[in-house]
Amino acid sequence: MSFFSGIFLGVVVGVLLIIALARVGNIRAKHRSDLAKTIAAFARMTAQDSRKILPKEFYPSWVVFTQRQKLNWLNHQLDKIWPYVDEAASELIRSNVEPVLEQFRPAVLSSLKFSKLTLGTVAPHFTGIAVLEDELEPNGITLELEMQWDGNPNIVLDIKTKLGVSLPVQVKDVAFTGLFRLIFKPLVDEFPCFGALCYSLRKKKNLDFKLKIVGGDISSIPGVSDAIEETIRDAIEGTITWPVRMIVPIIAGDYSDLEVKPVGTLEVKLVQAKELTNKDIIGKSDPYAVLFVRPLKERMKTSKTINNQLNPIWNEHFDFIVEDASTQHLTIRVFDDEGVQASELIGCAQVALKDLEPGKVKDVWLKLLKDLDIQRDNKNRGQVHLELLYYPFGTDQGRHKNPFNPDYALTSVEKVLKTAPTGSEDAGSRKPSSPKKRDTIVRGVLSVTVIAAEDLPAVDYMGKADPYVVLIMKKSETKVKTRVVHDTLNPVWNQTFDFLVEDALHDMLMVEVWDHDTFGKDKLGRVIMTLTRAILEGEIQDCYPLEGAKSGRIYLNLKWAAQPLFRDN
Repeated sequence: MSFFSGIFLGVVVGVLLIIALARVGNIRAKHRSDLAKTIAAFARMTAQDSRKILPKEFYPSWVVFTQRQKLNWLNHQLDKIWPYVDEAASELIRSNVEPVLEQFRPAVLSSLKFSKLTLGTVAPHFTGIAVLEDELEPNGITLELEMQWDGNPNIVLDIKTKLGVSLPVQVKDVAFTGLFRLIFKPLVDEFPCFGALCYSLRKKKNLDFKLKIVGGDISSIPGVSDAIEETIRDAIEGTITWPVRMIVPIIAGDYSDLEVKPVGTLEVKLVQAKELTNKDIIGKSDPYAVLFVRPLKERMKTSKTINNQLNPIWNEHFDFIVEDASTQHLTIRVFDDEGVQASELIGCAQVALKDLEPGKVKDVWLKLLKDLDIQRDNKNRGQVHLELLYYPFGTDQGRHKNPFNPDYALTSVEKVLKTAPTGSEDAGSRKPSSPKKRDTIVRGVLSVTVIAAEDLPAVDYMGKADPYVVLIMKKSETKVKTRVVHDTLNPVWNQTFDFLVEDALHDMLMVEVWDHDTFGKDKLGRVIMTLTRAILEGEIQDCYPLEGAKSGRIYLNLKWAAQPLFRDN
């Protein structure tokens, strides 16, 4: 009996255990399902959902949700540690900046060193922060911080002039606003997860300071104030302003690939300007142009001065090294030469290099402005005409000279011509190791077909004109003209003229439209063009608006057959 009772109890207990285990399994499965749903719900939560769940009084002090709150927290922490930063950084700045000042020291000074250097009690404040897209720096993080500092530093420079005069010059009332770029690169799997920190002044919005001789007036010594101020600004531009960057290794390694390197060459032809503002009371302005990609003295190019002219023609070539085509600009400033007095700015303009297509000539007319930072300028200050050609290194378009070892003085256009399958009198004699520089002389035949003109201004009493066209090669002063077409504002000529051009890269074609009268003649307008497009494309046909006319355009066809020569200097 007890045996059967034991079997029964065993079966009952077994069934109960099976039921219990099944129930526990179901409960665990439900818990896992509920947990998965909860995790999925948390994954879909937004910052606003978090604020609903957790009231503000329970937030940790470091948790903020708006950019302004982040910046306030960051500035508050910087204010607290600034006395320690001042003490720690002053000697570091002195040891690093003095060699830079010596490098940019002007000729009128024999030495330029710090005698005192503290950063003062006012900490800089960050006014903006942004994380840029990863594609700007592959395998890295790019952060931009906008900083403003109205500081009270105690900076005294010990300056000695060539005459042996020692001057203690104080730098005071420093006001600075700028955008700094921080690059954390490369990303690694070792703490702190990046190998080096690169920092650079991405954009200098404002830099102002005053110079004062301790116990005297700096203006009493002519030229010293300007020389010191220029040295400080050049030092900032040449050592820390983008694309130059300072590299701080965090983890030991080779970070030479982070250093700024040339990426291409920008070829610029300064063609002409028109309708410039007259800055002279007697006569007309004497304009010249200053061009640069980076505002360093050794990299700035200056054109010749055209005297007493508001529509100057320069036709000059310049080339510039490019380090970052995505952010750099070509800047041009046009001045009126005042002789022994300081030149007066007529206007300035800027072209973003990112807007240029590599290997393609871009012909642009730029409106001159009073200030590049204030684009709204309704006053007509004139326009400037440029031809731009950007060639990146390491591409088919960039097969030209190494800028740091130039064996030949060849522009990119000249290099294209030199490698073209055209005749050359002494091309075979050129040796790559030759120390001589060479200029390319492109000669050939330019065929110009004057096709027609439209919408010419009326100059006769009957509301018509008797137009004809004069073609002039500027260097050789060769001049030809079409026949006169009577009583029309839409003449058709279809006449072709051939010019033997000895130096096409530096010559210009001037097209003038005149009205023929029995007792005189009136100029209706003109077109001035270089031969660059014709040289590169072989043949072009286009419509050109007339300069100096209320209306009118002319249709031309240009065909070029070249034979480049090489001349040793």
